[in-house]
Amino acid sequence: MAANQLEDVVQRWRTTEDFKPEDHELFLNAGHTCIAQGDSSQLLDFIKEEANQHIVRSMGCGLLPALVNEVLRKDCCPANCQAILSKLVQICSVKEVLDILLKQVEETDPNAVADSIIVLMPLIQSVLMRMNESKAHGLALALDSLQKQISKLPVPYSHKQEQEDVYGLCRCCTAVLTFVQPFVQEVKNQDTNSVATELRATLLQFCMKSLREPLLQVQLDREVNMTQISPLWSFATEIMAILAVIQESLPKILFYHPLRGQEDTFLEKDACLLNESRACMAYLLFVQLIAIEVFPAVFSPVFVLQCNMEYINLLLNRKDESWILKGLDLHVKSLERVTNCSLPVELLELKSFHEVPKNLITIMIDCPIQHLREKSLVAFQLFIEKLNGEAKHTFFRRIMKTSPHAGVESTIIKNIKNQVERCRKSGYEDSWFEGTLLITLLRDIIVLPQGHETDLLNGMDRVMESLNLLRYLLIQERKKSTGIWTDLCHIADSYSKLLRVCLSMSKSYYGTELKRLREDKKIKAKEFKEASGKRLVQSLIVKREKLGNMPCEAQDKVLQCALVTYDLMESLVVRIEEIIEDGQK
Repeated sequence: MAANQLEDVVQRWRTTEDFKPEDHELFLNAGHTCIAQGDSSQLLDFIKEEANQHIVRSMGCGLLPALVNEVLRKDCCPANCQAILSKLVQICSVKEVLDILLKQVEETDPNAVADSIIVLMPLIQSVLMRMNESKAHGLALALDSLQKQISKLPVPYSHKQEQEDVYGLCRCCTAVLTFVQPFVQEVKNQDTNSVATELRATLLQFCMKSLREPLLQVQLDREVNMTQISPLWSFATEIMAILAVIQESLPKILFYHPLRGQEDTFLEKDACLLNESRACMAYLLFVQLIAIEVFPAVFSPVFVLQCNMEYINLLLNRKDESWILKGLDLHVKSLERVTNCSLPVELLELKSFHEVPKNLITIMIDCPIQHLREKSLVAFQLFIEKLNGEAKHTFFRRIMKTSPHAGVESTIIKNIKNQVERCRKSGYEDSWFEGTLLITLLRDIIVLPQGHETDLLNGMDRVMESLNLLRYLLIQERKKSTGIWTDLCHIADSYSKLLRVCLSMSKSYYGTELKRLREDKKIKAKEFKEASGKRLVQSLIVKREKLGNMPCEAQDKVLQCALVTYDLMESLVVRIEEIIEDGQK
């Protein structure tokens, strides 16, 4: 039915308020035909006519889906359809229009999420602005539907991707900020009434969800180029600004956890998701300094660190680059505000202070991304520097017992040497790295974990740092006796004797293998091919690689390198023995 057919029934409709199902069907068929045939101008005229308002109010909602689809078509001029949509959302039943529009959001084509919800948001906003008592509930439903769709959009991971915005995430973030602004303003202007209170709770929930998705996934940088500010940065800034406008205390959210009016909401039912939002807030506040000007300066750096450690641990636990990077940045920034050598040993008893170093070590050892490994080492070292003497002493012993990795162990031993050196050079006495307490620590650390069966090549870093520490301490103690010479000599002597046994066995084995390898080179090519796969050298493992799987030249280099390393270890052992002998004279 086209526009002419509409006129046939309009006269009857204008004189009645009681529309039957067949009237609805007739109206919708006529309307859909107008839209399909491009007669939307006639439909617009019909809807605008004052005498038809009660007809449109009763039956016009059914046209909304077709009109939205028409606006989304790329090959048409949607001005009339947009005008019709604007009229319908102002005339028709608020509840019915909102239900239809939200259904449109939920049924959005996965390939057109951004375009669809950007068209729908202004319409939904207009409907919500007509509401009174149920406005907050309607806003909550709308934001929940919109954010579910926005969360499906891929996150840009580079400036170029953010500029191109192929999937529309940046456009959606900008649009949703425009969508909530009237409600934010209403809360600002009407702070005390019940509607404003309910809107405040809804907006808080929106902000917390936005912090988790998409802001926790994105790599934030203020500028995408020299002239353009990042839309995602602007989104983060506005989310933090909304929290300030709705008068939600940032310290209360971050440090004390209750959320006004949220006792029965989704957020409070899932503390993990809520903590992820808080983690992102902490990152924006303390790393990017967004809204730091409204954050009270009364909290001590140690208190802030202690509170942030829960969020740092949460971020580092994920196997996602953006999460780990945020966790590392937040850890470093939180530590930088703390005075060196000030964190007490009691903090190490807290779960987060136990878990974060473990996560840092895991990243240092296992993470395939180099810059994350490097950054985790920086954070690990900075954490050590902030511990006081007793805390360092306890922390070193704990790590040496729980992290059997030569690289980590060498870092701890190097830190022990640096701590002793710092105390002696500056004149600052730290009893935890002097006298009996130092000897106790050394007895636990200067050892070969597997005795004479220790793999010296894999444990090279630890062995070399242990030898350097012993050499340094013996030289210093000989110059300035502090009463630990005898105990120190005993530790060094026991370690050297066992190490010599290991060195002798390892050098003999590797020397034999090198000799055998070079003898194999003299065999004819065919014979070498048949024999090389059966040689005992195939079972030799060096740094978790089978030598037999390497080219012959590479095997030769590995074996030579091992022998050079053993010679270096042996030279340090000899030097330590000389220092002890000279001291005893």
